[in-house]
Amino acid sequence: MLNLPNILTLSRIFTVPFLVALLWWPRWELGYLMAFGLYSLMAITDYFDGYLARAQGTVSKLGIFLDPIADKIMVASVILILCSKELIEGPHVIAALIILLREIAVSGLREFLAGLQVSVPVSQLAKWKTAFQLISLGALILAAGLPQFELILTVGIWTLWAAAILTLITGWDYLRVGLKHMD
Repeated sequence: MLNLPNILTLSRIFTVPFLVALLWWPRWELGYLMAFGLYSLMAITDYFDGYLARAQGTVSKLGIFLDPIADKIMVASVILILCSKELIEGPHVIAALIILLREIAVSGLREFLAGLQVSVPVSQLAKWKTAFQLISLGALILAAGLPQFELILTVGIWTLWAAAILTLITGWDYLRVGLKHMD
């Protein structure tokens, strides 16, 4: 049960409070840079936990359960703290809200479908959505640490909106599957 992939997944969950603490202090550029480093490490473990589990043949029920939870905890925490510190502001909060609402809705839908013993595999488009989310949030964190490089902020905002659009598309895909199983 506690194999390397599951340990990597658990490390993402346990690291979130440290990430939030680094992001908490406004205008602390070194803190944002350290947060970017930590966030990048967490994002890399998101890739490697699944890769290693498949490569080593150690895919487990615990890992299948925890991996999406770890992703959602990490993404939701970062979005909330970036919004509270006004690093995501104005109309861009809508993109962040779309991402958060979809994550909650899809989690509930997956739980409902699991009760019916219906599996919904992760689509390739959903993997792209996750990649855009991770890139956008990382860029927004880095932009706060390097405010003199406005291009980083631009990349963060554009990829946030790209993630929000993919979020809507993949959320609709999951909803269509779920509607087929509702009375």
